[in-house]
Amino acid sequence: MDWHTLSSSVVLEKLKTSEKGLAGEEIQHRQKTFGLNQLRALKKPSSIFRFLRQFNNILIYILLIAGVATLFLNHRVDSGVIFGVVIINAIIGFVQEGKAEKALEAIRHMLSPSATVIRDGERRTIQAVNLVPGDIVLLQSGDKVAADIRLIQTKTLQIQEAILTGESNPVTKQAEPVVENAALADRLSMAYSGTLVVYGRGLGVVVETGMRTEVGKISAMLQHVQKLSTPLLQQMEKLGRWLTLMIVLLALMTFLFGVLLWHQDLTEMFMASVGLAVAAIPEGLPAIVTITLAMGVTRMARRNAIIRRLPAVEIMGSVSTICTDKTGTLTRNELAVQTIVTREHTYHLTDDHLDEILEKPELRMLILSGMLCNDASNPIDHALLALAVKTKLNLNLENEKYPRMDMIPFESENKWMATLHHDHEGNGYIFLKGAPEKIFSHCEMIDQFWREKLERLASKGMRVLALAYKKISTEKEILNNEEVDNHFIFLGLFGLIDPPREEVPSAVAECKNAGIQIKMITGDHSLTAKTIAAQVGIENSEQVLTGDKLDEMSDDDLAREVTHVNVYARTSPAHKLRLVRALQKNHHIVAMTGDGVNDAPALKQADIGIAMGKKGTEAAKEASEMVLTDDNFISIRDAVKEGRTVYDNLKKALLYILPTNVAESFGIVFAIIFGLILPITAVQILWVNMITTVTLSLTIAFEHSESQVMRRLPRKPDESLLSSFVIWRSFFVGFLFVGALFLLFHFEQTRGASLNETRTAVVDMLVMAEAVYLINSRKLIEATWHHRNLWENYIALIGIISVIIFQLLFTYLPMMQKFFGTAAISLTAWVEIMVLSIILFFIVEVEKMVIREKIKGKR
Repeated sequence: MDWHTLSSSVVLEKLKTSEKGLAGEEIQHRQKTFGLNQLRALKKPSSIFRFLRQFNNILIYILLIAGVATLFLNHRVDSGVIFGVVIINAIIGFVQEGKAEKALEAIRHMLSPSATVIRDGERRTIQAVNLVPGDIVLLQSGDKVAADIRLIQTKTLQIQEAILTGESNPVTKQAEPVVENAALADRLSMAYSGTLVVYGRGLGVVVETGMRTEVGKISAMLQHVQKLSTPLLQQMEKLGRWLTLMIVLLALMTFLFGVLLWHQDLTEMFMASVGLAVAAIPEGLPAIVTITLAMGVTRMARRNAIIRRLPAVEIMGSVSTICTDKTGTLTRNELAVQTIVTREHTYHLTDDHLDEILEKPELRMLILSGMLCNDASNPIDHALLALAVKTKLNLNLENEKYPRMDMIPFESENKWMATLHHDHEGNGYIFLKGAPEKIFSHCEMIDQFWREKLERLASKGMRVLALAYKKISTEKEILNNEEVDNHFIFLGLFGLIDPPREEVPSAVAECKNAGIQIKMITGDHSLTAKTIAAQVGIENSEQVLTGDKLDEMSDDDLAREVTHVNVYARTSPAHKLRLVRALQKNHHIVAMTGDGVNDAPALKQADIGIAMGKKGTEAAKEASEMVLTDDNFISIRDAVKEGRTVYDNLKKALLYILPTNVAESFGIVFAIIFGLILPITAVQILWVNMITTVTLSLTIAFEHSESQVMRRLPRKPDESLLSSFVIWRSFFVGFLFVGALFLLFHFEQTRGASLNETRTAVVDMLVMAEAVYLINSRKLIEATWHHRNLWENYIALIGIISVIIFQLLFTYLPMMQKFFGTAAISLTAWVEIMVLSIILFFIVEVEKMVIREKIKGKR
């Protein structure tokens, strides 16, 4: 029901109550009918289920298959390592995602723990959960509103509703009804659950409790929001399915080929096929993905962005649209005087010339008036005091020079505040502060000049405050309305605004350079939204779409409009949710920033929700994937950069791992097809995969950002991780490895080396070639033979040195020789290995140079 449109008497009549409150029996009846004033908790999956859910990934299935395959080969140590990777991966996922569904719990704790009510004509304090529709509730400064309340009496009542509406300024409430289609922020006759009383007093009747409150509706929306899969998870699932299919087909074809064409022994061919599967499965990939993401988390944390779910790291790199709230995100969430207008001049304040202001008498009197006619009870008063401090006025000294004798507080009916002061020289002053139109009516000589200045400030989205004064006899020590009637001297106008953070415009510009759209969605007025959007550099800031217009649009119409409109004003939580869904319908990857309860559903619906850590509510933090500890928009820019770097590093890891798997698997395939001796055994393949994963592959996670990372468009959501470039590079390098593998095998057999010596040389060549190829892989297409690239990632150098040491142990340690069937090789073999590895390095660098030239040609 639209309670805000009904008169107080009608509301009381409909709820069958009065200002004396409900009686005992009626209260019990209503508690049975409406239930407790609390939000429903969402049923959570058990810890066991959440842990088991971590195994529901096709890459984990591949890893398990690799573990089972090694058990078939009777190598329990290797299978233990593989199963250990699976369990560690599951534990990391379990811990990271264990916090992901706490948004409802955070909102539940926002309800006021107690409320002051009138029941049976008596005033009493009760637990907020026991409130029922029809209860009469008293509100006073400092109270948290315990339910949705229709106000029936107000006395200078101001309520802070930023967590619900996004409006940074307290709203002055009234008992009179408002129009039916009023936006949530304009329903002045209502006090909503979870908001805070900052000034004055009020009396109201409870109209909605629990899930029927506005906060309850947000909670209900959160329960029905479906969390989307991230691009990384989607691509890894595709890659896993593709690899699974290819591995099974390749192993089956090889098995059949060997049995049917060469009439090989079934058991021997089965073990060869298992070896092929082991060779083709990149068992280290899930661990590399997890560690690369974890490194991204660490780097982002250093830049004040805390990631709550690992895949959210990568998704920042694919974000194409950032939907941001205005208050506290783009702005400071505090009013400040930006413009001062006197008869002589208009001053646009900057810190550079604040010192000069007090030298101008008309300005000094205006600022002094704002300081003295002030009770520090609201953001406007705080802004005036801050201006006085910035202009070097000594607050204590000025208050001693002009002691206050009396005051008339701000009333919503009058829209002004007045104070009476005496100085020590026998002068009395009344200072008047308030809404310009009201102050004009008390002043002499108000002409068109002031009205034009007022309109100009208002058109810029500013809140405008007027000040005036008059002298009075010091015999007056009590101030009443008669003294405030007229004959005031008008001093000037203050234009106040919640200013943008200083660093935001540059961050917005960088995001635009990176191909990311910035859309501002706020509950504030359209003029204010337009002004702030223009100041921070949001494109097309002149075009503003308001909440009432959104209500008139169908989802299809909105999906068409949302692509080119970047500023949205007077919005509600439902509007924000619709906007995010409309963008996703247009295939945008959406990041939503926010700090209030009103942002929680959209934060959860978005591909990635970004909550403010300092001023954000717990509900917003728990609904998000990322929390900014400094509430700084620049941190979002940094997070995008790190996200793109993480994706680049994952692609580099693929480009590094897959050629090895291609070389190992096709080495077996070609040997079987041409009836040759297997150049490498299954257990030796496991060694290569394990040792290169531990010492080499993981070092790619530590790679720094490429130089052009923030000067390219976001990748398309449907872009395959296994792109044509990745496939080409994998097979190109893989077949180079295969060629080198068989060439070395031929050299060693020709020189009379034993089979064990030959296979040892092949394994050493594969590992050394991978160590050299790691240097190639550190840049996707940029050249890597410059000395800077060798030292940029010292972890990679440590990995290369480590793998050389392990290979020497693998080759010459008797225990390893017995375990892996290896033998000591000659110095000549090592020379052949090094020459082949270096040749491979330069061939890959030439291929990268050809690709760079091809890209330049297209431009």
